[in-house]
Amino acid sequence: MEHLINPQVKDIQISGIRKISNKVAGMPGALTLTIGQPDFPTPAHIVEAGKRALDAQRTVYTPNPGILELRQAAAQFVRSKYGLDYRGEDEVIVTVGASEAVDIVLRTIVTPGAEVVLPAPVYPGYEPLIRLAGGVPVYVDTRESGFKLTAELLEPHLTERTRCVILCYPSNPTGQTLEENELRALAELLADRELFVLSDEIYSELVYGAPHRSIATIGKMREKTIVINGLSKSHAMTGWRIGFTFAPAALTQHMVKVHQYNVTCASSVSQYAALEALTNGADDALPMRAAYVKRRHYVLERLQAMGLEAEKPSGAFYVFPSIAGYGLSSEEFAYRLLEEEKVAVVPGDAFTPYGEGYIRISYAYAESVLEQALDRLEKFVRKL
Repeated sequence: MEHLINPQVKDIQISGIRKISNKVAGMPGALTLTIGQPDFPTPAHIVEAGKRALDAQRTVYTPNPGILELRQAAAQFVRSKYGLDYRGEDEVIVTVGASEAVDIVLRTIVTPGAEVVLPAPVYPGYEPLIRLAGGVPVYVDTRESGFKLTAELLEPHLTERTRCVILCYPSNPTGQTLEENELRALAELLADRELFVLSDEIYSELVYGAPHRSIATIGKMREKTIVINGLSKSHAMTGWRIGFTFAPAALTQHMVKVHQYNVTCASSVSQYAALEALTNGADDALPMRAAYVKRRHYVLERLQAMGLEAEKPSGAFYVFPSIAGYGLSSEEFAYRLLEEEKVAVVPGDAFTPYGEGYIRISYAYAESVLEQALDRLEKFVRKL
């Protein structure tokens, strides 16, 4: 019956992140620096809100786009934090994490053969969803621009078939962000073109320099931009699965149809926990961000001392050092490191072929874990 399977699904591969994470799971004594998951617990007041929702039997379907109070709180959160202006009533959808948000956006705007432009190297979760929607991913090589999508790099890749440009900053896997002048140049390029921008801002609370800025706040970009955000990274709520879309009402009314037939609604209990997170926990990310800044400094110092060069991350909790000088592919490097020193990192080619020659290290781990893992990494590179 294999021949009856959708070819688009058959062609999808398990992500390189999960492949190595699954491998390390059965290896006693191994240390992993692979998953982009905060090592902090969900703040206690949010957990208590979830418990209260359970005790109150708030365990039934909610409105498809989410409970109104949460949509309004999400709109207020991005308004106060980033200057974004959306109505909770008809311009916000509560999704099952940011991943479902990406899916419903692409299935709403992408038609067969339409092109979706992405900066590369990039998180591997976009391409399969583009292809499942019938679209064609088009990659822009950002390695020579410090892993930033610039207007100059983007323009040659725009055609009459371009339906969407994906901006995903702060970036997974590089930790890079776009400065205001860079966003303005992109906005000037895109403002009068008939296309959408999907701006995945899931790491917006984890920016280490100037405050996060969204392209949707610039000029005419709001009318063609869909902003995606969520609570997984900012509030250590990965398993609660709460994300958001922010988009003009005329677009949201169509996205909510895809969302409705896909999942009906996000978990009711998680929504009430999320309401607590966005109201009484609006600044919960601040102590986590301070810890990541300290860890970033430590990791960069250690990598530099062992001869692994990397662009300094300005957001998220990843660093993407080059291993090009060791004569190994990124996969060979990562799997030998795991076998010989029991440390797991993600090979750069998991983030498209443009990530070849790099590895991704997540520093969303306790300092004691980082120290041990980097000791083992240093031992490994000294042997090469």
